[in-house]
Amino acid sequence: MPAHNPFKAALAARQAQIGLWLSTATPYLAEASATAGFDWLLIDGEHAPNDLRTILQTLQALAPYRSQPVVRALAGETALIKQLLDIGARTLLVPMVDTAEQAAALVRATRYPPFGVRGVGSAVARVSQWSARTDYLDVADDEVCLLVQTETVTAMQNLEAICAVDGVDGVFIGPADLAASMGYRGKPGHPEVQAQIESAIRTIVASGKAAGTLTSDPALARRYLDLGCTFVATGVDVLMYANAARKLAAEFLPDRAGQISAPGAAY
Repeated sequence: MPAHNPFKAALAARQAQIGLWLSTATPYLAEASATAGFDWLLIDGEHAPNDLRTILQTLQALAPYRSQPVVRALAGETALIKQLLDIGARTLLVPMVDTAEQAAALVRATRYPPFGVRGVGSAVARVSQWSARTDYLDVADDEVCLLVQTETVTAMQNLEAICAVDGVDGVFIGPADLAASMGYRGKPGHPEVQAQIESAIRTIVASGKAAGTLTSDPALARRYLDLGCTFVATGVDVLMYANAARKLAAEFLPDRAGQISAPGAAY
């Protein structure tokens, strides 16, 4: 079986990929989201209450659908990455990458020796279909798509070097953490933050790597796509549900309904 990762191939071809953030940690709702036809669905292991088992269950729920799963790791730790790859995650998004050295270490964590340090245990893992994919070890390195999150002032200063790391397929800009790092916590829409995001997108695109980000503001999402972003998440499932529930409550219980989140409030 040849190495194949449709999401990685789309990024390499610079085909825009529209995604949805899955933060409910519910495989049932993830599967319902897959029927919407998004190009990719982010399974959040950093800020959502997911663990290895719920991520596995979500990967299984999404398997029959065209939407490609992207798994955000809790942290860029070699052992955690090994587990995520073994349960079948092919595309990883790793948070808080500030330096080229960190990015290079993540590349090694996703590759088998002699090119990396990933532990060899796929024979008993889902990723090889429990050894039914007899050539998995031959294609595994090429199948992995590694996305790194740059979301601090330090990361912005090191962005060109991070983009130059061989094996990094895409660079994701985290608006909320970047805003906080710049002194505008809770204000990712601040003009200085947006100027930094746009500058970062240009740098990433010029490097030949795929640029990505998340915003629930449709106008901003289109702006980022126009700037050359290849993978953009356009909403968060839990906020979509919460806002729909609050809107419905407001129609019948105006004194008790919660506040609807403003566009762009997510991350």
